[in-house]
Amino acid sequence: MRLTRQSVAALKIPKGKPYNIVWDDDLPGFGVRVNPTNKVWVVQYRASGKSKRETLGRVGTVTLDDARKTAKGKLAHVQLGGDPHAAKAEEKARAAFTLEIVSERYLKNAKDRLKPRSYEEVERHLNKHWAPLHALPLHKITRALIATRLEEIAEGSGPTASNRARSALSGLFTWAMKAGITEENPVIGAVKLADEVSRDHIIIDNELAAIWKACREDDHGRIVRLLILTGQRRDEVGDMRWSELDLDKALWTIPRERTKNGLTHEVPLSPLAVEILRSVPRREGRELVFGEGEGGFSGWSKSKTRLDNRIAKAGTQVRPWRLHDLRRTAATRMADLGILPHVIEAVINHVSGHKAGVAGIYNRASYAVEKRDALKDWASHLQTMLSHNH
Repeated sequence: MRLTRQSVAALKIPKGKPYNIVWDDDLPGFGVRVNPTNKVWVVQYRASGKSKRETLGRVGTVTLDDARKTAKGKLAHVQLGGDPHAAKAEEKARAAFTLEIVSERYLKNAKDRLKPRSYEEVERHLNKHWAPLHALPLHKITRALIATRLEEIAEGSGPTASNRARSALSGLFTWAMKAGITEENPVIGAVKLADEVSRDHIIIDNELAAIWKACREDDHGRIVRLLILTGQRRDEVGDMRWSELDLDKALWTIPRERTKNGLTHEVPLSPLAVEILRSVPRREGRELVFGEGEGGFSGWSKSKTRLDNRIAKAGTQVRPWRLHDLRRTAATRMADLGILPHVIEAVINHVSGHKAGVAGIYNRASYAVEKRDALKDWASHLQTMLSHNH
C-alpha cells in the first residue's frame, strides 16, 4: 500500500490480531503500526546482521512527510554501513554522562590526588560556578556555552574566579578524556577573562611597604605580614596551630602533615614575627591561630580585594600581585642581602639541588642557626625599608 494521510486514517486492526503493520510501497522499510489506542510510524532495516525496528513518532503528532523523510535518512544511513539503532543507543549512553554525574566521579578521583585546599577550590567551582550546566551531557557542552558562562562568573565573582573556574572545568574534561567519557576538551580555546600575575613576579620595596601598611590588625592583616616575614606558604600560615608555636623560643614547627614536601619544617621567628603572634587574641577552646570556622582562615579572596582597595585609596601604585608572590619576594630579597642559596631553600622548605635526598634530611638541623640569622636579617631590612617608605 502506498501510505497517504487518507489510507493511514482508514487503517484498522484485523479481527483477532493485537496490532497491524502496513508497509509503504514507495519506501520499503517505512510503515505504520496500528495499535489498539494509537498509530505510530515505524522504520525497519537490517544492520549488524540483525533486523531492527524503530518507532518514529505518533501519527497525528509527526506528519507523514516528516516521518517518511526521517525513515529515508535512517535507511540511507544503513546503506552506507551505519546502524541507526546502535547510534541511538550510543547517544542515550552518552546523554547519561551529565556534567553533574561526571563531576561527582571526577571529584571522587581527585580527592586523593589533590591537597585538601586545592580540592575544596575545585569542588566549589564545579558545584557552584558550573551548576547551571550540570544537567547537560558532556558532549553537549560547547565552547560557546563555556565562554558565555565564564563571562557570567566574571561578572558575579570577578575575572580571577572565572579563570579558576575555567581551570577546574578543563581539569575535569582532561580526566574525562582519559577515562573514555568524552573525546575532546571544549575548554581549550575558551577565553581567559583575567591576565594572571606572572609566576616570576617580585614585589618591589615601595609596593611591599604599601601592602604592609594597608594590613589591619585582624587575622588577614597578621597573616599577610607573617607571609612577608617568614616566606612560608599561605595555607601553612592560615592553618597555623598554637601547639606548633613556642613563642618563648621564637620557633614555629610545621608538622610534616602540613608541608608540601612532607618534611617537618622549623621556622625561626624574628622578634617582629613573635610580636605579631603575641598580638593574636586567643579564642577559648580553639587550637587554630586564625579563622573562626571549622578550619583555619578562610575568605582569602574577599580579604585580598579589600586589602587591594585600601592600597589603592592610599595612593600607591602596586602592580597586580598574589599572596604567593610574598614568598618569592622574601626569598629574592634574602638573596639580595647575601644570604646563601642553600640557607634560603632551608628557610622556605624548598627541596631541590643540594637539599634533595638523604643529605638534605641529614643537614636540615645544621641550618637552624643560619635560618634564624637569615630571617632576622630580612626582618631588620624590612623594618628599615618601611621607615624609608613612610
